[in-house]
Amino acid sequence: MSNVIELNGINKIYPGAVETQVLFDVNLKFERGSCNALVGESGSGKSTLLNILGTLDNPSSGEVIINGMRADLMSKNKLAELRNETIGFVFQFHYLLPEFTALENVLIPYLIRKKKPRREVSQRVDELFNLMGISKWKKSMVTKLSGGQQQRVAIARALVNNPDIILADEPTGNLDSDTTDKICSIFREINQKYGTTFIIVTHDLKVAGHTDRIVEIKDGKIIADTSK
Repeated sequence: MSNVIELNGINKIYPGAVETQVLFDVNLKFERGSCNALVGESGSGKSTLLNILGTLDNPSSGEVIINGMRADLMSKNKLAELRNETIGFVFQFHYLLPEFTALENVLIPYLIRKKKPRREVSQRVDELFNLMGISKWKKSMVTKLSGGQQQRVAIARALVNNPDIILADEPTGNLDSDTTDKICSIFREINQKYGTTFIIVTHDLKVAGHTDRIVEIKDGKIIADTSK
């Protein structure tokens, strides 16, 4: 199976009166269609690594290869296009726009570049709302939804452009255990149904247990890489 993301020799150094190195010679490959967890204690470098994987931050040195292309060499405009078409983000805080409905929030990534949703996009949105179990709240204002429902809307938003990759940063951090289990099950269903690659940053080993591979980072270095 081909790799959808490759990191080769990634270092990240933040300048200042005293330089701070956060990542040290990180080498990682993620197979297309795989489901992965990235675990580590607070300050281990996992969020910095996720930002580099998502092209939200640049490495100080090393290569970031996404779908065979050197993302670390791309212009800002090319990176923005790559993110919009290839990567979906799910965060601990859903960052939904409160003045819009669930449907309008889900369509935002698509509408950034297009005007009116094509029929196949409307069909995909309907499929995503059904998959998330939130169809009856499609036209509801997101402020009227529970935390778990809002997070499902955020997941649907991340999937609307049919991305190759979903990057999730503590996606269940604000949810109770029952809702966490449901979200993890949804992730696996999406992974298996669409072949979407998942990379989930979490401190929750129960969440990590839902994936097929657990990568552990400590002090900016990969110290374990275990596949089931």
